[in-house]
Amino acid sequence: MMSDSLSLYHITRPSSLKENAPLLIMFHGYGSDENDLFSFASELPDSLFIISVRAPYQMQPFGNAWYAINFDAEKGKWSDNDQAKDSRDLISTFIDEAIDAYPVDKSNVTLLGFSQGTILSYAVALTYPEKVKNVIALSGYINRDILDGNLEGRNYSHLDFFCSHGSVDQVIPVDWARRTPAFLNELNIKHVYKEYPVGHGVAPQNFFDLKAWLSDRL
Repeated sequence: MMSDSLSLYHITRPSSLKENAPLLIMFHGYGSDENDLFSFASELPDSLFIISVRAPYQMQPFGNAWYAINFDAEKGKWSDNDQAKDSRDLISTFIDEAIDAYPVDKSNVTLLGFSQGTILSYAVALTYPEKVKNVIALSGYINRDILDGNLEGRNYSHLDFFCSHGSVDQVIPVDWARRTPAFLNELNIKHVYKEYPVGHGVAPQNFFDLKAWLSDRL
């Protein structure tokens, strides 16, 4: 089932439940598309209503991005944080639209991201915590520059994060991901952090662990 009537183009796998299904929304990495993470869908619990979203910025010759990554001789590699914030807010709107459009439980929303999709998932959950219950954060990090406002004043007590990273990741250094537990501890956010002996990707054991973690929370 596909839809582009909502603000972001997406594909879905309906739940075995006819109403109040737990919702899982997937956010792919830079240069990919909605089909990438959707390959996980058949392996995940039948009760989940799964949506895999295409990022809004089209790349050439193919693929999509949540925000531009620019390569500049003087500045080096840098992220377009304004575009990233726009995508963060677009995802927030999309969550509301999806809850209206599909037979899902608005109090049981999980975001699953990979790489750039993880960076956005963190930003959405930390900026709009009332819309999210769980986050599965694969091969990404928390970009503080795209978080909004006073984090200390928000209620994060219901949030739960599964964070993982490849210990030999050549794209996003594992050191960036290793800062995540301390950041989440400061906000008293429940989390698990795991590393796997791989590069910028999802190891089979990583998938097995995230699936078990998610199944325990449905």
